[in-house]
Amino acid sequence: MSLAPRVVLVHRTTEYEELVARHGTHGQAAFFLRSRGRDIEDVAERHRRERRALAEATSSVPLTWRQARVERGDLDRFLFAPEDVVVVVGQDGLVANVAKYLAGQPVVGINPDPRRNPGVLVRHRPGQTRKLLASALQQGTRTDELTMVEAVADDTQRLVALNEIYLGAAGHQTARYRLGLDGDRGVVEPQASSGVLVGTGTGASGWIRSVWQERTSELALPGATEARLLWFVREAWPSPATGTSLVAGALAGDGRLSLTVESDRLIAFGDGMEGDALELTWGQTVRVGVAGVRLRLVG
Repeated sequence: MSLAPRVVLVHRTTEYEELVARHGTHGQAAFFLRSRGRDIEDVAERHRRERRALAEATSSVPLTWRQARVERGDLDRFLFAPEDVVVVVGQDGLVANVAKYLAGQPVVGINPDPRRNPGVLVRHRPGQTRKLLASALQQGTRTDELTMVEAVADDTQRLVALNEIYLGAAGHQTARYRLGLDGDRGVVEPQASSGVLVGTGTGASGWIRSVWQERTSELALPGATEARLLWFVREAWPSPATGTSLVAGALAGDGRLSLTVESDRLIAFGDGMEGDALELTWGQTVRVGVAGVRLRLVG
């Protein structure tokens, strides 16, 4: 007998919960915010709005389905199953946080606060959850297949991200490495920089766009479903031993950017989750390109 589908509700700790946990009580948290010119009621109202949205989404799960709940900080310890339907209740960035742990499961993004959240990835209101769950596993349901980026190290470590992958030193100090492109006849350039950023079309509204805009780059930003990435070297430093000629480009299809570490320790992390990073040591090589898996975003 096949198992009933499981809904996994993904959320994150609210700012209000973090404040109360840090200061002990609502009153002490309110005093702390007042001393900085803020009103705790604004924070508490956002908390209530998010919790109401999570409760409404939870109550929309069919009674015959299984369900689980996972907080953002526990994602790297949670095991998603192939039959899961993932419901993300929160900001757009929370969809990116969960995407790296999935393998084709449909994702429904629920926006608890449209006045504050753009809704690029969390496109639906809590009241639509029941209808979206009913259609999520049906053939022909409209989904956007969003391109992702992956980094694979020579020791088989692998990292996948929806927006971007950063490769560099922890703390963003100077990183030393050799950079090259597959198919470029083995040509590599030694570099010293504050890191390399490789981003997708979904990430083109975030970090990768800020670098693209700062450079006034002539490279076209990719679309969210386009199998193309942009990459930029941040603040490359010219010296007798390091170059700056290979600092930007696009990757498509099987194209890969190759980075060989020449520092004691570099890291690679995706979508701002530095706590869940690949650890890279001297002499290791990591290759970055379009991921074989995509994020299936419902509606």
